[in-house]
Parts: sequence; structure tokens; C-alpha cells
Amino acid sequence: MLLELTGVLDTEKLVNIRAMLEKVAFVDGQHSAGQAARRVKNNLEMQQKGQQAEYLDHLLMGSLAEHPDFRSGALPYRVAQPVFARYTQGMHYGDHVDDPIMGNGPAKFRTDVSVTVFLNEPDDYEGGELVINTTFGPRQIKLPAGHAVMYPSTSVHHVAEVTSGERLAAIVWLQSMVRDPGQRELLYQLDQARNVLLTERPDAEETKQVDRSYVNLIRMWSEV
Repeated sequence: MLLELTGVLDTEKLVNIRAMLEKVAFVDGQHSAGQAARRVKNNLEMQQKGQQAEYLDHLLMGSLAEHPDFRSGALPYRVAQPVFARYTQGMHYGDHVDDPIMGNGPAKFRTDVSVTVFLNEPDDYEGGELVINTTFGPRQIKLPAGHAVMYPSTSVHHVAEVTSGERLAAIVWLQSMVRDPGQRELLYQLDQARNVLLTERPDAEETKQVDRSYVNLIRMWSEV
């Protein structure tokens, strides 16, 4: 399931994040890439150390965790520290699939869902589209600042070359409580209907039936 998340970050948070990114060090993004991805990766990434990185981590992940579509669509179980990426003119990231396992030692986790959060406006740069291969063909995504897109980590995707300006984005990977992407999509759709029923007809018998079905499907499919 490819799902756009609107309004993950408000204007104040975006201003704070961009101001902080002006002060931190960026390094060659190849240092965090797997063997296959390293050949096609050409970007810069913020060093994930120090109080500034910790502040940005809490700010972004707190905002994502509060977003109802993120919670419903991802069903997060374990989440990686976000990566803040910068693309300037000529930079790109070729076709790749995200690493299946991330983390170290007991903190290792399976990557089921990837999230890209756009940190500056589409008019700030030319090119730089996130292109995700779907069953219906390639999908080009270039969203307003503060919006995000969530997609299966198994998807082949790339970032098109930035031909002018600067592209800023944050990328998050997570292990879902439900491994299968088809099951996650069904649960998301059912949860949307469930929320409407709980709001409009909370005491109706069909509302109770849908609520029970959703809860019990989570119990059936969850690996937690």
C-alpha cells in the first residue's frame, strides 16, 4: 500500500528542523548504504550523533506517531532512527530496495514499511522526485513540505536527479506488527470504516461487529 500522509509537520516544526539542519554536519550517504545500494547512491546525510540529532529524532518521530493514518497504515512495532538526507544539484539515488534488516545486535529489526517525509517545498528544487514502482507502474511523488509518503520497504524505488536547488527529506523505516503488506492494507481500510462508524453510530450493532472484527484480525495477524 502506498499512502500519502498530509500535515505530518506543521510550519513551526518545519522551520525548526530546517534551521537545525543548517547547523549540523552532513556526510557522504554511501556510508549508510548496503553493498548494492552503494553503487547508485549519491546524496548527503546528517551525522546521527549528538544532541541535535536526538532533538530532530524526537521532533519528527513524535509528529509521525501522532498521525492517525501513520498509526493505522503502518501498525508500527519497532522504528529506526530517521535519516535526514540532502540532495543538491546533480545528486540522485538510483533504483534500489531498502535493506531487509536494520539495527545492530539485539536492536535489529525487519524493515516492512518505509516513510519519506518532505522537508522543503517542491518549488525549492527541480527534479528530485521519489519514484516508486507499483503494480500499476512507476509512481512519481513530490509532496509539499511537511507531508509524507508511506510504502512497502520491498518496493523498488529511486530519487530522480536534482537538476537545480536543494531537496531535503527524512526517511524512516519500521517493522510492523503485521508483516504482510496485503493484510496491512485490508486492516487500514477496515479501520477507516470502523472510525466512521464509531463516530457516527457508536451504539449500532454493525459498529460493534466491525470493531470486533478489526480487533480480532489484529490479534490473528500480529507477530507481537
